[in-house]
Amino acid sequence: MPLSRRTLLKRASFITAGVVAAPAILHWPARAAEFTWKCGSALPDGHPLITRGKEAAAKIKEESGGKLDITFYPNSVLGQDTALISQVIGGALEMYMLPYDLLAPKNPAMGIFGVGFAFPNYDHILEAMDGELGAYLRTLAEPLGFHCIEKCGDHGFRQITTKSKPIEKPEDLKGFKIRLPVSPYLIALFQHLGASPTPINFGEVYSALQTGLVDGQENPLIMVDTAKLYEVQKYCSITNHVWAGITYSISTIYWKRLPSDLQDLATKHFTNAATLEREDWQKMTKQETEKLTGQGMVFNMPDTKPFQEMLKKNGFYPDMKQKSGDKAWTLLEKYTGPLT
Repeated sequence: MPLSRRTLLKRASFITAGVVAAPAILHWPARAAEFTWKCGSALPDGHPLITRGKEAAAKIKEESGGKLDITFYPNSVLGQDTALISQVIGGALEMYMLPYDLLAPKNPAMGIFGVGFAFPNYDHILEAMDGELGAYLRTLAEPLGFHCIEKCGDHGFRQITTKSKPIEKPEDLKGFKIRLPVSPYLIALFQHLGASPTPINFGEVYSALQTGLVDGQENPLIMVDTAKLYEVQKYCSITNHVWAGITYSISTIYWKRLPSDLQDLATKHFTNAATLEREDWQKMTKQETEKLTGQGMVFNMPDTKPFQEMLKKNGFYPDMKQKSGDKAWTLLEKYTGPLT
């Protein structure tokens, strides 16, 4: 029932006089944020890292009393990965969903997880990322302009998709035009396997496959699904050639400006978000083969030993050791065992 003018004036007089009954039901206007941040990403909306990141941002805003307000911009809305990295370094962007290997052009050791067929499964990957290897990468990222949250999100093993034929053996990659991210280690990996790498930002992958600019690409299954690459690719070869990790990163320019209590709050919630995302990713991955099969994709599981043998024979691992440096390589082999 609408309130009468007299009733409204009476209630207003209570407030003016400082007499406020049942304060729990009064909602004062939210105070403007002291820190308003944007988080850019090439990941599609609906990716668990984006979903969990948004949840974390909402909790940070609530618990900070509105002081820190973070908005996520997925789907390359703010630019492709290379542009987003430049924006973070230049101070034009506060946060970025960082694939570690994309910083390899600035420090080669950052691409260490791009060493092909180093991890055959999940047995030691998260141990490495939560241990000395991950700590070393975060240390290297800091002077490049990226403060990385300690827990790294799981972006899964990368698989090869093709339009005309499955990849069964290394020889099937000879002259194969494959889209890759701008990642020196991945590019070197496929060059050593005889392919013809074409670096393209993720936002342009679908059109590159559709127009035939490239014959195929490689990505975790969830990305094949969410980006609808099954519409332009027929085959998927489960190679598990490289594991990918993506972390919530903050421009060091803005991180240093943030009071310590807000730093602690952001660290707590984004660490929890990454932990939850790992569980999400594992559940989703188990469903993807069946889901993509329903979309018409044909799967095969090639023996990876011939690929590893070719890489050993043509000097890929010694080359990567030299590129990454002794410390990064030693830390890698601590978790994988000898590669060279």
